[in-house]
Amino acid sequence: MTLIGGFVAQRTGDRRHLVLGFAAGLMLGVVAFDLLPEAMEQAPEKLHGVPEALLMFAAGFLLIHVVERAVAIHRGHEGEYAAHSHAHGHTHGPGHRHREQGVGLAAASALVLHSVMDGFAIGAAFQAGATVGAVVAVAVVAHDFADGFNTYTLTRLYGNNRRRALALLAADAAAPIAGAAITLLFTIPEHLLGLYLGFFAGFLMYLATSDILPEAHSPHPSRTTLVCTLLGVGFMWLVIGLT
Repeated sequence: MTLIGGFVAQRTGDRRHLVLGFAAGLMLGVVAFDLLPEAMEQAPEKLHGVPEALLMFAAGFLLIHVVERAVAIHRGHEGEYAAHSHAHGHTHGPGHRHREQGVGLAAASALVLHSVMDGFAIGAAFQAGATVGAVVAVAVVAHDFADGFNTYTLTRLYGNNRRRALALLAADAAAPIAGAAITLLFTIPEHLLGLYLGFFAGFLMYLATSDILPEAHSPHPSRTTLVCTLLGVGFMWLVIGLT
């Protein structure tokens, strides 16, 4: 299912803005309906009145924002809507491009790690019972399409070549198997897993709202792109509700 999602993402051609809009909707849906509720359930303890999972959510959002600003690679598109000029003209060299590609690789790698956790959830659920394991497995398979779609889209969005995108897609497809195998060796503390999910949710939220949505609307600011975003959110709502 992960590979199918990646295949659909790479076959979009000149409908890239629609793909990005849909991907942003999927990511927002994953954050709101999947990651944050699970993080809150597994790490509900509060620190100075705020659940630790939500503190990690804010930390994940702010960390990627700081990293992007620090290496000056934020993909702003204000120049696409109005005249925009810099006081000192300059061009971005290979170093800038490599740093930008690094953000894409980091984002896709985080999705791969998330897929490892999905596999871990399957293995842990089967330890609790075959019925529970089957339900969790169906849930993971259902949203692995979105994982594959986002892994390929994010890698390519930040300037990485097709080979890298396919390599990360393959890693994302294999990751749940590795995660399930991990459960044969040891278990990750529930609280620690909740903190990670909160952090990862903040990471995805930043990419969806600050990078992908502006990128989707800059070349083709249209209602169709907005509809695709709403469809992405609705799709994840349907998947989470059914599973």
